[in-house]
Amino acid sequence: MGETSTSTVPATSTVRREYKLAESLISAISVGFVFILFGLIYVLALPSNLLERMVAFFGSLNLRQVPGMGISLPAPVSTGAHAVFYTAVFQFCIGVVLLELLVLALRLIWNSPIRRAAETIGNLVFWLGTAFLANTFLNAQTTVNTWFAFWSGILIAVGLSMIARAAILLIKK
Repeated sequence: MGETSTSTVPATSTVRREYKLAESLISAISVGFVFILFGLIYVLALPSNLLERMVAFFGSLNLRQVPGMGISLPAPVSTGAHAVFYTAVFQFCIGVVLLELLVLALRLIWNSPIRRAAETIGNLVFWLGTAFLANTFLNAQTTVNTWFAFWSGILIAVGLSMIARAAILLIKK
């Protein structure tokens, strides 16, 4: 009767606390990195007045007919006039790709659940695709056709991202 039984609750509780701490650290690093990324892009683009260019870009959005279709969607009036903003978008995408690589490395080091690693890989695929699309379609020669091709490509990137995530989950199952 004097024996005390040991329970697995403290061990499970410790593992749960370590998991929460690791996820909190990853979240804090991610948020901090995004703020640094915004600041860096802004400072790098100071000579080209990025803030004014962003305001001009969003102020120029109007409904434009999608070529070959009977629908209208938002697009800038002069699609090619926003190269500085497009460059900032590309730089942001590259920065987020680097962030996702860092997050993936941390998840692997800290043995995060596979669903979290799969989510990060899916995010990585999306941001890599978006960076490629921004670099390919958004520049001084952007037309209405390439503007809407960019957005079609974004839909493809979303699909590829979901497939990558599912593939990782399937492989590890």
